[in-house]
Amino acid sequence: MTTIKLHNTKTRKKEVFEPIDPNNVRMYVCGPTVYDRAHIGNARPVVVFDVLYRLLRHVYGADHVTYVRNFTDVDDKINATALARKEAGAAGTIEELVQERTEETIDWYLKDMGALGAMEPNDMPRATQYIPQMVAMCQDLIDKGHAYAAEGHVLFSVESYKKYGALSGRSVDDMIAGARVEVAPYKRNPMDFVLWKPSTDELPGWDSPWGRGRPGWHIECSAMSYELLGASFDIHGGGNDLMFPHHENEIAQSCCAHPEGHFANYWLHNEMLQVEGKKMSKSLGDFFTVRDLLDQGVPGEVIRFVFLSTHYRKPMDWTAKKAEEAEKKLDYLYSIVGDISLDLEADDEADVIGSLAQDLNTSRALTSLSVLADTLKDDLSDPALTNEERETVRVVLAHALKRSANLLGFLQETETEWLSRKSSVDLTGYEELLATARAVAMDTKDFSEVDRIKSALIAAGVEVRMSKDGVELVPAAGFDAAKLEGLT
Repeated sequence: MTTIKLHNTKTRKKEVFEPIDPNNVRMYVCGPTVYDRAHIGNARPVVVFDVLYRLLRHVYGADHVTYVRNFTDVDDKINATALARKEAGAAGTIEELVQERTEETIDWYLKDMGALGAMEPNDMPRATQYIPQMVAMCQDLIDKGHAYAAEGHVLFSVESYKKYGALSGRSVDDMIAGARVEVAPYKRNPMDFVLWKPSTDELPGWDSPWGRGRPGWHIECSAMSYELLGASFDIHGGGNDLMFPHHENEIAQSCCAHPEGHFANYWLHNEMLQVEGKKMSKSLGDFFTVRDLLDQGVPGEVIRFVFLSTHYRKPMDWTAKKAEEAEKKLDYLYSIVGDISLDLEADDEADVIGSLAQDLNTSRALTSLSVLADTLKDDLSDPALTNEERETVRVVLAHALKRSANLLGFLQETETEWLSRKSSVDLTGYEELLATARAVAMDTKDFSEVDRIKSALIAAGVEVRMSKDGVELVPAAGFDAAKLEGLT
């Protein structure tokens, strides 16, 4: 079995991954707060942990891996969007508008992440589905002396958990000095954080022993991960911006509520994303969502390729140049595999597996793909091969390339599908034009018009495929629709 090594934030070193139960490998990743479209920074952990999910499924078997990623669908930001809609004249109560917004945003999110080639996790719980479990956890923490009720709130007592700060490597004093903590008279300690808070009659809320209210952010993930994965599970992941306070707070409340468990054994955090060397900023005009890029014609696989070209623990810089280079590389890979279908029964390419097993070294894995593609291209150009031998080599190596790419989430369609989806230009009229010219030429034996049309199409970056079944035109790398103007 492949040995996987992962950098564990908790121990600050790379460790051999040893699951609690190889027949039930469990991973939890913090998902989005669903109040708006996901920006490209939100998408990086989705792609990173999708690759890890694929690797775990390959090594342990698809039926032996459980991946949970939640939706936070109760939050002040969601409430704010609903209130804004209400003020703008939208019909319905605030709670109904909140529900409308969360449903809309979850749908957007799944479609956008799907466009990036991300597989859906096994479970995608919504916070609002686990309110009773959160209330019960709050009460349990109070009963055990780790939390207290005050003025309709329930707060976790940080001083009650001696290991607080171990994940992020900070002392409580350092955290107080460097954090923006809410100063409130009902807090015993400035670092104590909210598990439950009051809610007004018009905003979403649930009955509890402390009055009508709603959960704090941190308790949501602890309650959902316990219900779906147990007191101990293998991997917890997310962006490094969540390490403190969110993940630190999760550990504290989970370990205090369930001292029989270890919560997560391995913690993985991806670094942040920049745009053209700078932090994303709406004021600078370089803040954009995944949907913005998709609508601009940037294929989801290109976005994914740019993400995976940088190791997940290093800051990633999104640039237009990187996107252009990624598209060219994908064009090349698709041109090598052509329209061959994926054979899932055969073994995957060892080089890619080996790279991913070394703390998700996706950059090296992409290099392995390029080497494999070059090998395939060189082998096919061997003049000593017969046509039959060349086809055998193409099929074998193309399968290997496509299986390897699939582990990274690439080449999941045929070249024709890829190129057609990339281009919004309808080439049907040109197909009919060439087919008509071809039919005439078959009668007159004068193929000059056919050659003229073909030459113009090829010059515009269109691959021309003619067979007894008809004519098929596919936009290839470097396709330029402007060069087709005037072709009649």
